[in-house]
Amino acid sequence: MRGGLATFFTMAYIVVLNPLIIATKPDAEGQFIGDGATPDIPLVAAGTALVAGVLTILMGVVGKVPFAMATGLGLNAFVTFGIATQMSWEAAMGLVFVEGVIIGILVLTGFRVAVFNAIPSQLKTAISVGIGLFIALIGFVDAGFVRGNAAPPLTMGIAGGLTSWPILVFVVGLLLTAALVARKVKGAILIGIVGTTVLAAVVELVFRPGAASKDNPGGWQLNTPTLSSDVFGLSNPFGLFTEFDPIAGFTSVSLLLAVLLVFTLLVTDFFDTMGTIVGVGRQAGLVGADGHLPRTKQILLVDSIGAAAGGAGSVSSNTTYVESASGVAEGARTGLASVVTGLLFLLAVLFAPIVKVVPYEAAAPALVIVGFLMMSAIKDIDWSDYELSIPAFLTVVLMPFTYSVSNGIGAGFVSFVLIKLVKGKARAVHPLMWVVALLFVVYFSLGPIKALIWG
Repeated sequence: MRGGLATFFTMAYIVVLNPLIIATKPDAEGQFIGDGATPDIPLVAAGTALVAGVLTILMGVVGKVPFAMATGLGLNAFVTFGIATQMSWEAAMGLVFVEGVIIGILVLTGFRVAVFNAIPSQLKTAISVGIGLFIALIGFVDAGFVRGNAAPPLTMGIAGGLTSWPILVFVVGLLLTAALVARKVKGAILIGIVGTTVLAAVVELVFRPGAASKDNPGGWQLNTPTLSSDVFGLSNPFGLFTEFDPIAGFTSVSLLLAVLLVFTLLVTDFFDTMGTIVGVGRQAGLVGADGHLPRTKQILLVDSIGAAAGGAGSVSSNTTYVESASGVAEGARTGLASVVTGLLFLLAVLFAPIVKVVPYEAAAPALVIVGFLMMSAIKDIDWSDYELSIPAFLTVVLMPFTYSVSNGIGAGFVSFVLIKLVKGKARAVHPLMWVVALLFVVYFSLGPIKALIWG
């Protein structure tokens, strides 16, 4: 139960962040989600929490693992800026629904599980390590401790300095959580989140940093830690389930373009989830000596339902979250943790303002510490074997460097197959690894392919 709480608080930001991405952008027809002329952020926030809650409970009951689900970051951005700009929101969410159905079929036929089991164990380890680095970077960036610039591309804090109260709160929270983890205190990560949130609320009350903006770079990132007088923020999220059309996406644009859009969604969703369940499953000690995760088929089936449900609910594809590792670090090992997390998401439908009390600066230290814990698996990679260590290295570094789990996995798979080929060991590569590597070649080449076809 403690693990379920920790997972919820480290990923509850999606209830606020997803609406800011998909609810604030009009589609090709100038309409917002829900057929409105203006954004309806509370409606999408409620829908995001509802779908995440139901799916996370389903993962706990059917998958029996401590893996939580919610709208996938990156996927929602692609749907918003890559699909909805070319068609209506109903059509875009219809393509997401179709992608989920296709993935479900791949699970039921055993193809997705077979691909999962065909991956060499050391590449799976590299995936786990890469995700650790990735979520640590997410923590640093979300808290504003690391920021993007023109040159150099990343710097520490504001103009290279830690010169704001929110960043100080993050640093204190990180040191507090690290000390608690080092002392092996039970509930260390959850204590860190709650304690840092209280500190953030005090800082906001006394010093008033306010929300971050162009004119106020030293403000809180996304959430300002203040209690709202309006405790209830209820909208009708069920209304969004009538806002998707699985056919319109194929008639709004050319059939080839629609197929490419679905393929891009499928590849990203397919391997983001695979990387997550490997990394979090290994952290939880659920992956066996043979590198296989028990009940993989059930886990992947629920995940595929998440993609379809996200499209049907007009909140974008739902996927398994790497933040589940926060709950695992707190001791979560069974589906009970997911049930707890899911129930909290359902409560968030009613108490959305309470979720907003936790700022990035309070949740991000947990992500950094979990990244450290996941990095510990790097010792299991044989760095003297270049046939495996080079693909492993590319997998590890490209996840944080490109801000994408799929890019890291793809680079690792393609380089693994290529190195085996040039060394005359092509027959040692599992046939499915060849198929997956070729799919990733197509995935990485989608830009040039589109340019070649449409000029």
